[in-house]
Amino acid sequence: MRIDIDTYHELLETLLRNKTRSFLTGFGVFWGVFMLVALIGGGAGLKEMLSNNFEGFATNAAMIWEQQTTKPYHGFRKGRMWSLTTVDVERLRAQVPQLDVVSPIASKWGVQAVNGDHKYNCSVKGQLPEYARVEAPTMYYGRFLNEMDIAQQRKVCVLGKRVYKTLFPQGGDPCGQLVRLDSAYYSVVGVNYAGGNMNINGSADESVVVPLSLMQRAFNMGEDIDLIAITARKGTAISDITPRIREVVARAHDIDPTDEKAVMVFNTEVLFGLMDSLFEGVDLLIWLVGIGTLLAGAIGVSNIMMVTVKERTTEIGIRRAIGATPRVILSQIISESILLTAVAGMSGILFAVFVLQMLELGFTEDGIVKSHFQVSFWTAIASAALLALLGVLAGLAPAARAMSIKPVDAMREE
Repeated sequence: MRIDIDTYHELLETLLRNKTRSFLTGFGVFWGVFMLVALIGGGAGLKEMLSNNFEGFATNAAMIWEQQTTKPYHGFRKGRMWSLTTVDVERLRAQVPQLDVVSPIASKWGVQAVNGDHKYNCSVKGQLPEYARVEAPTMYYGRFLNEMDIAQQRKVCVLGKRVYKTLFPQGGDPCGQLVRLDSAYYSVVGVNYAGGNMNINGSADESVVVPLSLMQRAFNMGEDIDLIAITARKGTAISDITPRIREVVARAHDIDPTDEKAVMVFNTEVLFGLMDSLFEGVDLLIWLVGIGTLLAGAIGVSNIMMVTVKERTTEIGIRRAIGATPRVILSQIISESILLTAVAGMSGILFAVFVLQMLELGFTEDGIVKSHFQVSFWTAIASAALLALLGVLAGLAPAARAMSIKPVDAMREE
């Protein structure tokens, strides 16, 4: 469709003559595009923000811990207390071959960490190096625990983000310096800046991680542990092996294997599945609302063009009488529709991007953007293409009406 510069001047003059009507119609398109782009960008940012809570956490993991029994078994009454031990870890490794990682965790709350005059009440976690495959650390300084730390029972520790910032307010690499936990001193080997909020026996930000065997000895815990973190091998779902896991642990402690409350197995696969289903629904809702609003704006454009064509019946009839072809009339009406839709729509896109950028600044910490509330380049291109299509569709009915006008009928109306 080819239009010369004079035709574009006519388009602008037409829109200016009906500026109030054009503004109201254009605002409908503007608002529709703004809503669509803002919802897409906001939905992506919300998804990233919630996903950050599970950052670094294995999607095929589960946590096992003990609670009071709720069923009698082997002569024992219900309500009995029991404890997980490191022997249970070996049982699971030996009797459930579908498991990949089986990592015990011991915890102690209310431990005072001290460095000089700086103190922080934190939780101490005893872990093994393989736990990093369950909840991946983000090392800002140094390293995580390794096998040599366990084998040689080194008195080393990894600080969480808040613990580090409190004990070392001046900043800098703390590796090699000593930190006192209660009455014992530990050498710092790393600082963990993990951003997840899974809070496995306490937030990683507010915890100090030490080797498991060292913690059991330092706090007189014997072989007791608080949790067992597990992951399944590739192709195996945790839900499929949960009964077997519960049976192995329960029978070793004279617990009914069907007592699900006594041997708790929290399956994170279910949690991640719920999150995926939630965001699929949110994405569908975003597109339904956004496209619905856009269509409402396009209908408004079509209505305004119908009114414009009716007001210009005489003008169109005269143009037909002096030789204007139906194609020329069609081009002019559709071009007016596209121009009105494009100006309003592109303004809506720009305003939505600006609002999303301002929103993104509110989720910036230490110069790092935590959630990106923006649309991709191809999303913007798709929105522009959709605008052009809507402009053509909105102009089809008015263009058909304009093409049907006969010069004789136009003169009669005049």
